[in-house]
Amino acid sequence: MNGGGDFMFQVVPIFIGIIFVIVISFILFSAVKGVSQWSQNNQSPVLNVGAKVLGKRTAVKGGGESRAYSHYYITFEVESGDRIELKVNDKNYGMLVEGDEGDLTFQGTRYLGFERSHLKAQQ
Repeated sequence: MNGGGDFMFQVVPIFIGIIFVIVISFILFSAVKGVSQWSQNNQSPVLNVGAKVLGKRTAVKGGGESRAYSHYYITFEVESGDRIELKVNDKNYGMLVEGDEGDLTFQGTRYLGFERSHLKAQQ
């Protein structure tokens, strides 16, 4: 009769330990990835290039029982024809419109600013 109970006392702690290791690994991986991206951005040069706003999107994280967070992204097409999607704050997201042209300033994947061309603003 005790065989079934002993089995549970042996398996459940192992299962809980595996779940704990998975959660801690995920947290450490996320932290290392964030620090790595931050360091890589800091080592990248600050670039100022002519660009056009091609598109905008949002991504909502969380919700349900927890608080939801909105992340804002803008896709730019730079002079070379390359497209870059950068994460921006809500204010910058609201101030830019698809089709805006001007000077984009960024460092790696870090958005630093966008100044509209005066010709575009006067039209």
